Order: sequence, then structure tokens, then C-alpha cells
Amino acid sequence: MSKINKKIGFIGSGNMGEAFVGALIQTGIFSSSMIYASDISEKRLDILNKTYGISVMKDNFKLFSECEIVIFALKPQHIYQVLSQISEHEDYQITNRKIVISIAAGIPLRKIEDLLYNTLDNEFRERLPIIRVMPNTPALVLAGMSGMSPNKYAKAEDVETIKIILRAIGKVIEFKEEDMDAVTALSGSGPAYVFYMAEAMIEGGIKVGLEPDKAAVLTLTTIQGALKLMEESNESPEILRQKVTSPGGTTEAAFKILDKNRVKENIIEAIEAAKRRSKELSR
Repeated sequence: MSKINKKIGFIGSGNMGEAFVGALIQTGIFSSSMIYASDISEKRLDILNKTYGISVMKDNFKLFSECEIVIFALKPQHIYQVLSQISEHEDYQITNRKIVISIAAGIPLRKIEDLLYNTLDNEFRERLPIIRVMPNTPALVLAGMSGMSPNKYAKAEDVETIKIILRAIGKVIEFKEEDMDAVTALSGSGPAYVFYMAEAMIEGGIKVGLEPDKAAVLTLTTIQGALKLMEESNESPEILRQKVTSPGGTTEAAFKILDKNRVKENIIEAIEAAKRRSKELSR
């Protein structure tokens, strides 16, 4: 991957922030000397400094000022306070171009703009493009799926820079912002749907007489194999499912129960509910 010779800072250094740091160093996109992190927890900062050799600080404004790329890796309930602290600082100004990325679920670009652009005229706003990103937890093992949406001040080179960063933790697709609630519902929450299915399969295996550890191995390996088959077969999940479902066989017996209980319809309704909740959080 391309090396980026800019200072990048993470405001918020929890699991997702650390996943980014580790991936960027591992892939060589950034050297550790160009990575900064801030966090409310001194223990977290000490761990990141000792593990990755990056620069750490507790001062969010100082990090924001010094870095050319700033990723707000914060929970939605915390981002407004941090953005306000930065934008209301007496020394807040945008002298050089800086890219801001938010990975706070459900927080729209307009709310971030309201805070960061409040005291800036158009000339300075153009120096501060903002990009909304929705990663998911498999990013922790470099298998994430991210959706991203830039605001109107983001240039093509800004978008490409962020795509390079996001590809370090998995795959990325660019969307219009109106699609980001759907992205959150499908891929942001999506790993939990898979975990839920795995949980049910393991419990089902135990119920039909298998030892818990063996039921877990059968379940996880089966899911891994099914995903690999979908990726490499060039056939739709529907076709692959039909190939496994022989008339009068065991799989058909299972699907009679799933169809009777509207499992597919319930999953679709669940994704719709997640999208509605994401939209509610953005108000």
C-alpha cells in the first residue's frame, strides 16, 4: 500500500482506534513516528505508546492542531463534547489543510459541521474537509467493512487518502450520506447478526447431543467455510443454499421450520429497525 507522509491523530484510543494504529503500522502506510493518539485514560495511552511506539497525549486540542489527518474514534455520546472543546478553544484556527474523519455511529456530517465550521468562513471551511465513516468490529482482525461519505469540501485526493487508510483494516465503499444509516444497519450492526446465528447454531448442536466445545468448532468452521465458498464460487447465496437443500433431506426439514417462523422476513425487519434507529440517533 502507498505510504502517507502526514501526521495522523486518533482522538479516542479504544479497541477501534488501536485497530487502526496497528493496521497502519503493520501495512507500512504510516510510520509510528507520524501517529498520535489522545484518550481520557492514561493507561490506554501508556499501552499504545509501549506497544506501537506512537506519540500520545491527553490534550485533544493539541493533537487536533498538530495532525493533518484527525480521526475521531469516539462513541456517539462523547463526540459532541470533544468537538465543542476543540472548536471553542481560544486558539482554534485552520491554517493548513486538515482532513477530519468521524467514525461515531449515527452522527451526520451536518452536526459535525455545525460545531467545527461555526466560527469559520468559507475559505477556512475548504481547508477542513470532513468524512463520515462507518467501520465494523471485524476491523479488529483486519477484516472490516467500512462505508464512507465525504462532505462537499473533500477533494478527490482527500477521499483517496482515506480509502487507503480504511483498506488497511479491510474493505471500503463510498456512499451518499443518505445511505449511511442503511450502511450502519447492514454492515455496522451486521457482525452481531452473524454472532447471533452462530450462538443459535452452537446451542442447537448442544441440544441435539453434542459437547459444547465440539459444537462450537463445527459451527465456526462451517460459517468460515460457507463464507469462503460464497466468495470464491461466483454464485449467489440463494443458489448455494438451493444446492445444499436436497428434496426430502435434512436441510429441507430445517428450512421448513425457518420458513414457518418467517426467519428471513424477521432478519429483513431487524435491519430496517436498525436503520430507523440510526436515523433517530442522527436527529
